[in-house]
Amino acid sequence: MEALLLPENKLCFVYVLYVVVFMYFIVNVFIEAEHVCKEARCTVSSRQYAEEFKRQFELPGLHSGGAIMERAVVQVTLFGLLLVLASTLPNKDDWNIYSFHINSTVTSRYATTIITSRVANRMDDSKEIQFQVRIPKNAFISKFRMLIDGQVYDGVVKGKEKAQQQYTEAVSRGQSAGLVSSVGRTLEEFKTSVTVAAHKKVTFELTYEELLKRKLGKYELQIHARPMQPVKDFKIDVYINEKAGINFIEVKGGLSTKALANAITRTHEDKQARVYFYPTEDQQKTCDVCGEQGMNGDLVIAYDVNRDTSLGDIKTSAGYFVHHFAPSSLSRIPKNVVFVIDQSGSMAGRKMEQTRIALIHILNDLAEDDHFGLITFDSSIFHWKRELVQANKKNLESAKTFAQNIRDRGATDINAAVLEGSRMLNAHPREGSASIVILLTDGDPTSGETNLERIQSNVRRDIAEKFPLYCLGFGYDVNFEFLEKMSLQNNGVARRIYEDSDADLQLKGFYEEVATPLLTDVTMIYNGVTNLTQTNFSQYYNGSEIVVAGQITDNNIETFTPQVVAISKDRRVTFSDTNATVEYTGTDFDSHIQRVWAYLTVKQLLEKELVLSGAEKKKVKKEALELSLKYSFVTPLTSMVVTKPLGENTDVLHKPKEGETTQALPPLVGQRQLPRRKGSRAYSKSFRTQMFSSIPGGWPMLRYAKPMPAQPMPDGRLFPGFGSGLVGEPGMPGQPMPAVDLSLVVEERLKSPPTNRDQDDMVASSVPLTHRFLLKTENLSLPLCFDVTGDVRLKLLHHPNRELSVNGELDTVMNGGFRRIVIHLKTDLHVEVDTNVITVREGQTTTHHTGQDLITAGSLTVMRRDKEIDVAVGDIRMVIYIHEKDGVEFLWPVLRQQPLDNNVTGILALKPAVYEEVQQTPSTKLKIKDQEIDVTRANAVDYSIVSSLTLDCWLMSAESVLQRRLDDFIVTQL
Repeated sequence: MEALLLPENKLCFVYVLYVVVFMYFIVNVFIEAEHVCKEARCTVSSRQYAEEFKRQFELPGLHSGGAIMERAVVQVTLFGLLLVLASTLPNKDDWNIYSFHINSTVTSRYATTIITSRVANRMDDSKEIQFQVRIPKNAFISKFRMLIDGQVYDGVVKGKEKAQQQYTEAVSRGQSAGLVSSVGRTLEEFKTSVTVAAHKKVTFELTYEELLKRKLGKYELQIHARPMQPVKDFKIDVYINEKAGINFIEVKGGLSTKALANAITRTHEDKQARVYFYPTEDQQKTCDVCGEQGMNGDLVIAYDVNRDTSLGDIKTSAGYFVHHFAPSSLSRIPKNVVFVIDQSGSMAGRKMEQTRIALIHILNDLAEDDHFGLITFDSSIFHWKRELVQANKKNLESAKTFAQNIRDRGATDINAAVLEGSRMLNAHPREGSASIVILLTDGDPTSGETNLERIQSNVRRDIAEKFPLYCLGFGYDVNFEFLEKMSLQNNGVARRIYEDSDADLQLKGFYEEVATPLLTDVTMIYNGVTNLTQTNFSQYYNGSEIVVAGQITDNNIETFTPQVVAISKDRRVTFSDTNATVEYTGTDFDSHIQRVWAYLTVKQLLEKELVLSGAEKKKVKKEALELSLKYSFVTPLTSMVVTKPLGENTDVLHKPKEGETTQALPPLVGQRQLPRRKGSRAYSKSFRTQMFSSIPGGWPMLRYAKPMPAQPMPDGRLFPGFGSGLVGEPGMPGQPMPAVDLSLVVEERLKSPPTNRDQDDMVASSVPLTHRFLLKTENLSLPLCFDVTGDVRLKLLHHPNRELSVNGELDTVMNGGFRRIVIHLKTDLHVEVDTNVITVREGQTTTHHTGQDLITAGSLTVMRRDKEIDVAVGDIRMVIYIHEKDGVEFLWPVLRQQPLDNNVTGILALKPAVYEEVQQTPSTKLKIKDQEIDVTRANAVDYSIVSSLTLDCWLMSAESVLQRRLDDFIVTQL
């Protein structure tokens, strides 16, 4: 049906067409009326109407003697108008984004974001469909996949050389390929496209990860939404879980204002916060950052955690630890700062004006106990004062006058300018102070010393690690890599300043980050650890945070002792809280802690690789590459090969360097695009792969199998039939079953027609239904599947520490999934979910909810949106999909956020399967936990996604998959 729906602007075209045709009809009516009037001598008033109509529309040739010509001219004129309207009909609505979801989960400052876009080709021909999103610059893409007509195409992260090789192979097959990337101020762009057959759909799914950085006292999660058109099913879900407790949370950005403000729902508890953003189609068209392509703006969630003056927040899990250190209530340290400002000719105009404005703002913010200096340079150096002076009122007024008179001129001698700034700081040592050099430039050195390596060497020699150098690169054409390397060599950072209207605010914002030093010479000390990330920091600034991660030797928590040593304003301080407990999060948190360590390690190795040379550089690069491949991070050393159907472009996605613009590999000799037949399928079966659930964690997936009569086993027991035509007992699946005649069931239903669902259940119970479950695996091998037969109530989730239980009753009608799911929280809160209503019983109060609203009960929140129900409690997030089969709806639960507690049990808490294939003939055997199990190739339906699909799987007994009795997962009551 979707393919038959007209998009909005096509409806507008139809309306215009109707109007034009109506005009055409009216004109002809009046022409005929005038013609008749001439011969029949009609009244004057009728002829006046005709003449007035002609005059208003200025239709030529409508004179009394030319009725035939009149009609011809009007017809030609209106037909031309129709052609013009038809020729201007836009093509962008040939495909429709019917669902666009962004789901972001932040756990202890580490964010994992999944963007899912579902698109339908509504044309009668194959159509190229684009997927284009923007992600934060600091993020690593870790997964990309496309789902087309039941086929899954996964992106694979490889080293750049191997990715290049695959690109070459793709070209040799007649495909084309390219590097797909671009850079903005805070975002990178990922885009790809694929050809989708007529009236087919494609699902794009992109996952990226980032460690949120604390700036000016808060973390910011930036989500950019640009779906390319208004979307009926649009939503952004953000869940934040912080063990330290959330101090505050706010939502800002262009998507949070005016017309879109009421599309945001925010909840904030002690340690959890949630933000839901569900704009309607109308809101997506009328907001300030909306246009023909729907929304195009940011949603920014800013928050901070509770903290104190102790060691900070330390978490460990399965041999890894992460330490967040941001002490508060410390006295600020007076600073010595030298501003080195480029005034060469290339800074002319807007750049120079913005620099003057920003510098005056910064001078206003200096504290009276600060000391500062100003240097401007081109091919020569100009001092405001040759020595640092105190930031008193008199000196500040003089410095502002100097700043207002900075004018662009001359060439660029960066070497002499930075060395002079270093000299001024070295000549002005002060106990209990912190020194900084801030360089602002927009170009390469063109005067004095111009060899980049010698400049870096000179600067490093003069600074001698006594203070940091911060380099601000102004504009797009600056040599940012040169500035970045020079900053990293001197314990600083480089930042690009974009030539936008707010460049002066960007300059001022950067200064504010380093304006208030609280500690210097910070050393993080850990006993019983290895593979540490950076542990020495020249300065710690107010509002920032130091993060260190590493591995605990032999996972021995007893020998793990952290300590921080630093210099405060007037003394040496040690942070070593012997009473502090290092939080052990348990095995369910393994992946999170380990990935934070991997993320930090890769980031810092890439920075080291930039400043090293020779054998050390190769060693560091090799380590960074190995980690990037192990954790599937798209970094400057790796590329993601986006495999597509045969005949499609194979994109090679890489992480761009700062300042790098979109590139494309040059076409190779003989490159061509394979022809496609009109309306043909745009992919080959040879590319078929298997898809598992896209949501993190190890929950199973359900497939409904048609019932079969119980068959006698050799020992006289009855064994239920399987919908795939296979039967087996624990460890021995695979025996064929005869065809089954369901006429007896049909006759029984006809004799006693059901009047309600309970009677349906009674009839169905005469033949036990078989439901098939899927369990995903850790890699891209086939999932495992097992069957559960009969009227069964399953334990989906049991969290004893939270006093939380979730149970589900399998559907007993001829459909898959669950008919009811019941959530129990503690002893007085019970939520029952079915396909029509959500019933909440809290104490003696019962409420029924049938609409799409937010339900809050204690720490539990439930929200229904169309065919999806979101459930959140503490660190657990679950979505319950409402699927339909043969006209009957059923429920399917998916765990989106795994609980941190390792005592959680239930079907949804199952971890991904790990197995190896040990035998293929005469029958296939898999090895699971040292046990060899006979298996059979089967198939099952994955209901853990909106658009279900059929997958191949290895079928075995439930006990073999679960490694325990099925009875352990069965409850007697919901």
